[in-house]
Amino acid sequence: MRTLNDKVVVVTGGARGLGKAICKRLADDGAKIAIADLLDASETMALCGLSRDRILQKKCDVSSAEDIEALKVEVNSTLGSCDILVHSAGIFPTCPFDELTFELWRKVFSVNLDSAFHLCKAFIPGMKEKKWGRIISISSNTFYIAPPALAHYVASKGGLIGLHRVLAAEYAEFGITANTIAPMLTRTEGAEEYFAQQQEIFDMALEWQDIKRPAEAADIVGAVSFLASEDAGFITGQTLPVDGGTVKL
Repeated sequence: MRTLNDKVVVVTGGARGLGKAICKRLADDGAKIAIADLLDASETMALCGLSRDRILQKKCDVSSAEDIEALKVEVNSTLGSCDILVHSAGIFPTCPFDELTFELWRKVFSVNLDSAFHLCKAFIPGMKEKKWGRIISISSNTFYIAPPALAHYVASKGGLIGLHRVLAAEYAEFGITANTIAPMLTRTEGAEEYFAQQQEIFDMALEWQDIKRPAEAADIVGAVSFLASEDAGFITGQTLPVDGGTVKL
């Protein structure tokens, strides 16, 4: 079903992995897609199969307020103002706390959490004018299970959860919802590359899950599609674990 006919969606981290899969699913739902990523998003553009007036890619450092502002200008002028913001970009360098530098801490926060601040500042005003909007960020179920060597990552993803709870309260009167999705470790290009020599991390994830198979991007995108839809209009301020039953709230 084309549940998002002509809605304008901005997806960060859309060049590959989960972000690419999200772009494809929401394009199939009938949306116009703006892909924001530092990487080339040509593969995602081709995968979505949209006409040139319904999709764009913009090189964008999500930790940069200036890049986000430039993204907003291009989206507005090409597709129209953003209806649905999906923040999927993120980094996850493992590092024991004893070895964690403030420089690395700040780098992770700038990409994973500060970026959400800049994105919301840029795109919420347009949603307020329309009196309709969806803000969806990809958090992580590590906020609940707290694995070692990820203090910086877990803290940044927990910050996303807190931010969206407050956004939900402040913007409900404008028809805007704000929710997060908390996946388990998901087999995407980025995760595969990063953990190529650490199969035990994927094995450990399977031990925690009720559903004993690795998570794929396809397992996550349905939740994004639902939260972006009209059917989810009465759901806000929530975090949805999509993790094979690892976390039970």
